Amino acid sequence: MQTLLNQFVYFAFFQSLFLLGIYLFSKKNRKNINGYVAFLIFVLLLGLSGRVLYVSEIFGKTHRLIAFSEFATLFFGSTIFLFTKSSLENKQFSFRDLMHFLPGGFYVLFIVFYYMLPSKEIINERVLSGELFKVVTVVIGISLLFNIVYWGLSLKHFLSFRENLKNELSYSVKTQFFFNFLIAIGLCLLCWVIVYFISIAGPQGIERKARQFIWLSIAFIILFIAFYGMITPELFRIKQLKLTKKYTQSKLTTKDLGRLKTQLEALMEEKKPYLNNKLLKAELAEMLGLSNPELARLLNESIGMNFFEYVNYYRIKEFVALTKTNEYQNLTFYGIAREAGFNSKTTFNKSFKKLMGASPSEYFNNEIG
Repeated sequence: MQTLLNQFVYFAFFQSLFLLGIYLFSKKNRKNINGYVAFLIFVLLLGLSGRVLYVSEIFGKTHRLIAFSEFATLFFGSTIFLFTKSSLENKQFSFRDLMHFLPGGFYVLFIVFYYMLPSKEIINERVLSGELFKVVTVVIGISLLFNIVYWGLSLKHFLSFRENLKNELSYSVKTQFFFNFLIAIGLCLLCWVIVYFISIAGPQGIERKARQFIWLSIAFIILFIAFYGMITPELFRIKQLKLTKKYTQSKLTTKDLGRLKTQLEALMEEKKPYLNNKLLKAELAEMLGLSNPELARLLNESIGMNFFEYVNYYRIKEFVALTKTNEYQNLTFYGIAREAGFNSKTTFNKSFKKLMGASPSEYFNNEIG
């Protein structure tokens, strides 16, 4: 088992060198790699260097070298959070972001002064007295809590952003890869938490041994994301849009909303803007002569739907109408749905079932019956 672990260490080490080398020396690929991920790769490389030196025994088999890997522990969560935020909102680096790395910096100083610099005699004394185990248990617990909080903030930010897209887009965008990335990190942290509590009640060394595998699994996920972020950057560039702020200064009266509702319905029926499968709320607002916030208020207060639901409501109506014409009899349901403005089979099926209370096949079977 240890031999296999060592092979993983070497593989991750050289992969980190490869990706970091590309980031530093390839201007073209540098544009596709998120700067926060590049920073995390550097931290991982530092940690993996300690493990490589320890495994290779170049400087002898001293556990002080393994302590290098601990440097990355408190940088995981904050970097993943900043990576998520910058990817979704297309925000550039800000010096204020460095505040998120302060705990990681203090943690590095603690590792250096408490474990790496003291003499072997002092370390042995701390081990025999049980002090080292107690201190490590507390510190690892704080590190876990810190990373879990930042992971939770990352997931919350992602889910909130994905939901807000429905107020701006009439179509679905690919977010599953990003979501799977966050879930994979969460599962690693969950395993770490389970092992952590087992170690408190059971053998003292179990958490330290298992943490090597968990740490490496997180490292591989980060490296995997960095690699795909380089070759397929669109997986993380979900949609660079300025999401509409809440309509706090809208001066539309109730009478205005009623009139605009009628105009909007006429516009949808006559010009059929929903046939554009990439329709944006800003485009529909411009057609109606409104601002983005005013259209948001009209949809939410007078119609009771967000933009995504409203446009797809008309697309479903168009789909049902098209199925009754001879021209589209030979097309599949999704083929007709595309003619009605849908660009995703999943979105079409979900929207149809939500509006009609059944799947397309169930609905039309009942109609025939």
